Order: sequence, then C-alpha cells, then structure tokens
Amino acid sequence: MSLQLSPKTIRNLTRIIPFGIIWLVSGWVFWIVEQAAVGNSDQDQSSRIAMNFEVFLFSSAALMIVGLLIGTIELLYLNQVFSKKSFTKKIVYKTIFYILLLLVITFITYPIAKSLELDISIFDQRVWDMFGDYLTSITHLSTDIQLATSLLASLFYSEISENIGHGVLMNFFTGKYHTPTEELRIFMFSDMKSSTAIAEQLGHIKYFELLKEYYSDFSEAIIQHSGEIYQYVGDEIIISWKYEAGIVNNNCIKCFFAMKKDLHKRAEWYSSNFGITPTFKAGFHFGKVTTGEIGELKKEIIFTGDVLNTTARIQGLCNPLNVDLLISGDLCQSLTLEPEFKIQSLGKYELKGKEQNMELFTIKD
Repeated sequence: MSLQLSPKTIRNLTRIIPFGIIWLVSGWVFWIVEQAAVGNSDQDQSSRIAMNFEVFLFSSAALMIVGLLIGTIELLYLNQVFSKKSFTKKIVYKTIFYILLLLVITFITYPIAKSLELDISIFDQRVWDMFGDYLTSITHLSTDIQLATSLLASLFYSEISENIGHGVLMNFFTGKYHTPTEELRIFMFSDMKSSTAIAEQLGHIKYFELLKEYYSDFSEAIIQHSGEIYQYVGDEIIISWKYEAGIVNNNCIKCFFAMKKDLHKRAEWYSSNFGITPTFKAGFHFGKVTTGEIGELKKEIIFTGDVLNTTARIQGLCNPLNVDLLISGDLCQSLTLEPEFKIQSLGKYELKGKEQNMELFTIKD
C-alpha cells in the first residue's frame, strides 16, 4: 500500500525542508571560512573540533536536523502562539526561546562531536574538560555567530514566506514564471454577503478585525483541499487550483463546503464579538490563463485570461439567483460528484463579454 500524504502534510514539509537546507549550507560556508581563517594559526586549538570525514557527516546531519527542528517549531508552534502579539514582543519572545534552545543543542552536539574526533567515550573526562575550555574560547564565539546567522536567515525566509506565500516565494526562486506560461486553472471568487452594510455597522477598524478572523477561518479548508490563495480584494478572496488538483477528489467544490462549515462553527463567536455572523457566496469556472512575473517596483506573479472576468461575473449572479454557489456548465461537466451533492441547473444566462449564454448550476450538500 502506497503512503498518501495529505495536502496539509505536503505543504508543511515543503515549508520546513528549506530550513534544513539553509542551516546545512550556512554551516558548510562557515566551516570553509573557519578553516581558511584558523588553519595556519599558532594559537591553542585543543577545544576546537578537527574535521574528519566522520565528524563532517555528523556535523552535516546535526545541522540539517537542527534546521528542520527550528522550522517545525517556528511554523507549527511559535507562529500560532505569537500570532496576536506585537512585532516587538514576538521578536523578544522568540529570541529568548531560541537562545535557550541553541544552548541546549550546543551542550548535546559538542561532546558527541569531540568524542567522535578523539575516538573516545562521550563520558571521558577529557571530553568535558575540553568542553569547558570551548565555552570560553573564540571558537565558541565563532559557533554562536554561525548559529545566529543561520537562525536569522531561516527566520527571514519564514517571514518572507508568510507574507507573500510559500508557493509564490518558491516560484520566484526557481524562476518558474519568469517566462510567461500557459496553464489550465480553476478559480473560485468568494465574496462576503452584505459586506457594505456590515462595514457601516461596525466601522472601519472593527470591520478590518472581522476580515482578519474571517479569512483566517478559511485557511484550513483551503490547505486541506490543495487550494492556492491568489488575491485578497477587500472582502473578496480569489482561490485557484491547477486543473488536476482542483478536479481530483472534487477538491474545488469540497473546499467551498468546508469553508462554509468552518465559518458556521464560529457563528456564536462572531455574533458575540461583532454582533453579526458573516456568510459568503462564490462563483466557479475554469479555463486557460497566462501566468508570469510582472512589475518593476514590486514584482508579482499574476494570472491573465478571460476565465477571471467570467468567474467574477458568475459570482455576481449569486444574489440575483438567490444561491450561495454558482458553477459554470463547463466545470460542472468535468466533475464527478458524490451522491451527497445535489446539482441543479439554473438555466442559461448572458454574461458580459461572452458571445453565447452560459448554463449555470448550483450545488447543495
């Protein structure tokens, strides 16, 4: 039986692995620089660990493991714990945590590496005497600088990834969309119902706080169903799938209902904190888009194509047709929905910019 990883697990792994690579590469760079700097020095280097093949393998493995550990803690734990703290408090708390963590790592890795170098037991007194010398040596300071640099580089990657999206960041690094590429994609345009009235009722600051919670509640469903957030536009969120990822297991449709379910779970919380319970409507369509990097002062990866305008207009018909979900006939024919989903044709409608009327469907679970 083949092991099938969930979209969330795959996403977490692709975000955590770069931490290990950053720590490994920066460790190698520091080792090369250190060899060049102290290789011919006459100073006492007894506390310094001489690099042989066995120690090199252990050090490389340790660096990779530490990087992966930092990535796991940062992305799966600390980001959630400190998500509502101010930037200053977040930095202070994380700094204290990582200083303590790196001290523990040093106390574990140095004795092991030294015992490997000398080919003696880790419990040999000579190992611990040299460890004491190491803690007050320039070598220890050099190691601290290395660890701090690796930590800053990995946290910088984490913040950039969090702000522009991991997928977008990886695409920039790989240059995947440096040259425009044609893709077949599914789009969902989701829009909060009665958003103008809600904004007037709450005021701008409170409404913004509502939007942050509202978008946050969609995250799990989008991740679990392989969706990619393309844009936030006011109270509208545009979600995209590569065609195969959106069709398999009916991910695009199931994502909509999972978003509905997650929002409904917090209905009482919204009512208690904001006096309203937000709901949304969505339109679906698919088609070819051109994907590529654009911009000079600020680069973005954007989609262009008629499918975006068409999807927006499909979503705009949700209110007149009194439904929460509208899907184009083309996309509906591509899906093989489970029996619990009930499909209903709403007839053909004229969409601005389209020569032929398009049949639209709604789906209920």
